[in-house]
Amino acid sequence: MPSLNTTRTDVVGSLLRPETLKDARARYERGEITEAEFRVAEDECIRHAIALQEAIGLDVVTDGEFRRLNFQDSFGEAVSGYDSGRATLDYYEERVGSGKPLQRFDLPLGRELLKTTPVVQRQRMVERLRLRRNLVLEEYRYAASVARKPVKVTLIGPDRISQRVDLAGSSAVYTTMEEFLADVVAVERAMITGLIDAGCRYVHIDAPGYTAYVDPPSLAGMRARGEDPMANLRRSLKADNDVIRGFVGVTFGVHICRGNQRSMWHREGTYDAIAEMLFGELQHDRFLLEYDSPRAGSFAPLRFVPKNKTVVLGLVSTKVPQLETVEELKRRVDEASRYLPLEQLALSPQCGFASEITGNLVSEDDQKRKLEVVVETACQIWG
Repeated sequence: MPSLNTTRTDVVGSLLRPETLKDARARYERGEITEAEFRVAEDECIRHAIALQEAIGLDVVTDGEFRRLNFQDSFGEAVSGYDSGRATLDYYEERVGSGKPLQRFDLPLGRELLKTTPVVQRQRMVERLRLRRNLVLEEYRYAASVARKPVKVTLIGPDRISQRVDLAGSSAVYTTMEEFLADVVAVERAMITGLIDAGCRYVHIDAPGYTAYVDPPSLAGMRARGEDPMANLRRSLKADNDVIRGFVGVTFGVHICRGNQRSMWHREGTYDAIAEMLFGELQHDRFLLEYDSPRAGSFAPLRFVPKNKTVVLGLVSTKVPQLETVEELKRRVDEASRYLPLEQLALSPQCGFASEITGNLVSEDDQKRKLEVVVETACQIWG
């Protein structure tokens, strides 16, 4: 299969969960249906999601992350070693009551809130990390069996994982962040090896934590914990590169955004302060960048992107139902092309439509129309 780095349309990963899937999960959690019956419901919804994406004309498709409650479960549900509980549908439905659309969402991270999987909440380690189940491989195998287009797989990256571990409370297991990240890298490389052996040729790393390095409250939090933000950034860049180093015949993407929680967001700040390091050092083939709001700043930082990389412009918002127009998107792509040649650009939504099971405040029809406008715009620009 040729490289997928030149594809002009992309998706970030998650799609809105159908009500039938939410209902099946609720019944499963209440013990009203078996795990096998629940898997049948998941499979059916995933088949429909993939068929929808293919009918729209997207170049690559995902399973919508329908087997996850939260996008970070790609890692948290696959490993052992954390002092953690287990998430439920009720937990996510309860916690979305606070906050308003298009405002900042900050959830307290106290130990009393340990009702869910690692990375979703900051948790301590009670033993060394171990891969107990390659969940992304299971997701890929089914999706690839029903898809005609290439299937991409999304996996949370080391930077986010490092920001969501209680290292101070884990000293009996890990004495340094470097030691912890070495195990994170080893686990994720094992997951990716399984994917590649199964035929996956597009692995996308979710890295929402990188915008913490331009967000004043996040920077203040690091400093309050005695951390050096720039040292953290350099360490994360190395870990992200270590995860993908040496794999051949596969396209790696990295998605950088400012948070996506029930149409809310977590961080603000433009790419400018970290762009040269971020684009110059990360070895991924595709940078999927959030560019749907003024919080992202201008396209000027794209001048630091190397010639062999593609920037996927996340210009279509997944947070609001208002539909972008083809002409509006073409104008914005033209603006970006002043800093990076058109042949190095592609188009996508700015984030997933449902980073967790509750989803953003848009309808399934809104989602379909937004994906259609991505494809139509790309057709008009690149043919």
